[in-house]
Amino acid sequence: MATKSDFQPIFDRLKPILQQFESKLIVVHDTNDHYYLDTPVILKNKRRCSFGAVEIGKNYVSFHLMPIYACPDLLKELSPELRKRMQGKACFNFSSVDEKLFKELDKITKKGFVQFKPERFA
Repeated sequence: MATKSDFQPIFDRLKPILQQFESKLIVVHDTNDHYYLDTPVILKNKRRCSFGAVEIGKNYVSFHLMPIYACPDLLKELSPELRKRMQGKACFNFSSVDEKLFKELDKITKKGFVQFKPERFA
């Protein structure tokens, strides 16, 4: 059975995909196993709108990306391999390093950052 330390290389590779936007977003969590970014937009529920997160879980590392949920056109660009990693509407799970998919996720995250307009939900 995998341990959190087994997943650390995956987390360490996924975190920079989100980290490149931290100067324009708000860092909510930044630990060895959880990195979370919010947008500056306050929603109707008085909370900030999430942009993305990466977190080590029990069986895999989860990469959450709200622009995928809010910008359905981004889904059309996903390869079948990356789509297989999706759980729910905005989460990708990884149990091993996959440079090809991480590169694709980086590209989608960059496009999502440009397209995502959280003020529409405020």
